[in-house]
Amino acid sequence: MSVIVTHGTAIMTTATHFSPPAQPATLPTAHPSLERHPGFQRLFKPEALTIGLILPLETHPGRPAPTMRDHVEMAQRAEALGVGALWMRDIPFYDPDYGDVAQIFEPLVYIGYLAAATRSIVLGTTGIVLPTRDPMYLAKQATSLDQLSEGRLVLGLSSGDRYSDYPMLGIDYESRGDRYRDAFSVFRTLIEQSFPRFRSERFGGSPGNLDLVPKAPYGRVPSIAVGQAQQSIEWLAQHLDGYLAGVQSPERLASLGESWRANVQEAENRNAFKPLGLGGYLDLSTNPDQPFQRIQGGFRAGRNGLRNYLEQAQSAGVSHIALNPKVSRQPYGEILDELGEYVLPYFPSHS
Repeated sequence: MSVIVTHGTAIMTTATHFSPPAQPATLPTAHPSLERHPGFQRLFKPEALTIGLILPLETHPGRPAPTMRDHVEMAQRAEALGVGALWMRDIPFYDPDYGDVAQIFEPLVYIGYLAAATRSIVLGTTGIVLPTRDPMYLAKQATSLDQLSEGRLVLGLSSGDRYSDYPMLGIDYESRGDRYRDAFSVFRTLIEQSFPRFRSERFGGSPGNLDLVPKAPYGRVPSIAVGQAQQSIEWLAQHLDGYLAGVQSPERLASLGESWRANVQEAENRNAFKPLGLGGYLDLSTNPDQPFQRIQGGFRAGRNGLRNYLEQAQSAGVSHIALNPKVSRQPYGEILDELGEYVLPYFPSHS
């Protein structure tokens, strides 16, 4: 996911009293299959925000790579505390100019490994760089993972923000928006149609004599846009199951929520639910009352400032936030303890 932001001044908030979580409003999910999908239902409800963590589950400010020490135990601990999802980024190569290799392991392989070590936490991607993937094999991987994890996969799909990957793969960087739409069409066709007839400009086709197995166990693998992926918001609202935007300043949350809901209603020709999420870095301040403050790629806040921000996001219609605390200074276990005691109880995952 590409999130380009600038440093800014702190935005003061004073409220420190938090009410128990409200019951989510009833609103039909845009695609009926997703009403049966365990992972989608664990994370996404109208007017009820949940919290996820972007991997690695380790702080390493100033270093490109984590050690991945105790990573399975940290994943199990996050699940026990009630974290809604673990999100994996798609960074195939180390680029010193970029300076970040995320969780090191290939995300879909890693999801398979963590699925065997966990029971209920959602396992997602933020996001698979769709223009660089073969959509037929991605469809096979996604349906296999969703079945093996018992419906815990949520597939975030991005266009990628690392220019250096594209020449290495022999792909024109400027074509990534067109490739995204083309690949997504093939991906959805193979998953949701039996013996489909189709032809893609870039990714092959079939006269209808072959079928993908396994099919999605719940009828559809939830697929959300991570960033705008070189697409219009109108196109995302029409074709994707949700949208994970970059972290927004508090004063922009309401307009983002209103715009997304309006585009979904226009795309569906009815009042239907497609979730809006946020994602970015969290520098968890040791000052619990530190309010929201912009940093590059995310924000800094203390636990009370974080809760204030999440309250505002929830009121604006945000259903999920994916936080990446790798830039924080304290050990990751201390961050989990603080979130588990002071933040997660107010934004529980859905049973």
